[in-house]
Amino acid sequence: MTTPPEPSRRSELMELYLLAVEMADRISERRGSANTFFLSVQTALVTLIGFGIPKLSESPWWVPAAVALAGITLSGAWWMQLRSYRDLNGAKFQVINNLEKRLPAQIFAEEWDILRNGSTPGRHHRHYTELGTSERAVPVIFAAAHLILLTGTLVTGTLAV
Repeated sequence: MTTPPEPSRRSELMELYLLAVEMADRISERRGSANTFFLSVQTALVTLIGFGIPKLSESPWWVPAAVALAGITLSGAWWMQLRSYRDLNGAKFQVINNLEKRLPAQIFAEEWDILRNGSTPGRHHRHYTELGTSERAVPVIFAAAHLILLTGTLVTGTLAV
């Protein structure tokens, strides 16, 4: 542990720390808003496909293919954005952890240590799964569903021609 900064620098350090924590929280809020947006668009697209299946099968092959490609593209954009938010938050928490080394308590570093070592009370499993890991599975599932639709459309469209 490093020596504590002098009182005038301690106040400045605390302000920087609070700003870094606030910015990390804002990134998490923006990630949540992005998830809401992409989930809403994907749900609308799946609903459109679900209610439009009879009409979709009567359409030229390229119509359902275009819808499926749009869904796959949205899923890819969503996944990349989640990865970007994860990387950005990771960098922010590195900065926060570095600042904490110069403070009397290392709250975030200790929290991660507890989660990674599996010493959280009441846990029945040992491995901590980050929210970002499970969160990034959702766009992959949507992409797979759209890929199945695309494959089915191309196979049926090719046979129908």
